[in-house]
Amino acid sequence: MQVSTLNIDLNGKKLFFASDFHLGAPNAKSSKERERRIIRWLNSIEKEAAAIFLVGDIFDFWFEYSEVIPKGFIPFISKISQLRDQNIPVYFFTGNHDLWMKDYFTQELGVPVFFDPIVLKAAEKKILVGHGDGLGPGDKSYKFLKKVFVHPLSKWLFKWFHPDLGIKLAHAWSGHSRITNIEKDENHFLGENEWLWQYCKEVEKENHHDYYIFGHRHLPLELEVSPNSTYYNLGEWVTQNTFLVLDEKEVQLKTFES
Repeated sequence: MQVSTLNIDLNGKKLFFASDFHLGAPNAKSSKERERRIIRWLNSIEKEAAAIFLVGDIFDFWFEYSEVIPKGFIPFISKISQLRDQNIPVYFFTGNHDLWMKDYFTQELGVPVFFDPIVLKAAEKKILVGHGDGLGPGDKSYKFLKKVFVHPLSKWLFKWFHPDLGIKLAHAWSGHSRITNIEKDENHFLGENEWLWQYCKEVEKENHHDYYIFGHRHLPLELEVSPNSTYYNLGEWVTQNTFLVLDEKEVQLKTFES
């Protein structure tokens, strides 16, 4: 897989990373409350931000028809637009729930969308950033399903569903997701079997990165990959409200509490 490279100068500011907002899940009320909380977080960081990275599963479902996008999320989208009007770079990554993003955010808001991990170079550090789904050993059934879902034929077939039906079917499917059923405690730490941690270790053997930053696991994690390399997982915003901050001196996992 060819990896894109992005270079950012901090100029005394900071990079912010968050993932797994899952806007739209598990119901409208809780999603609206979470959306308002995310906007408060964005308000709190905008003066310090050299750039903001939203690392996948921002929406619990997203599909761009030729002339239609999913209903809702106007306050969040408006806030992203406001950040861009202030010339604050915002970068989106697709996750397993919003992998059917296309170019709406890029064309309308000037927000690049990455479909695979990228290499980020900032503060004299080399960082691998991505959502994380489908990486590492195991999980063969999901890897097969992802190939099916991202195939152009699957997208072409789905777009012929009326949006009311297509989005209803998608929400029914996402109702079985880990984030929707988070009370079942399916996101426990797997120790040495943490597959994204294993993936980082394998990559590190061939190509050094100072930091690996991923989402998807819904667990805020800080784990040593090698004596001079660290894996961070960003957690999620349904129950945890965790994010990562990188400046010219350090990297920190934090919790938004306001």
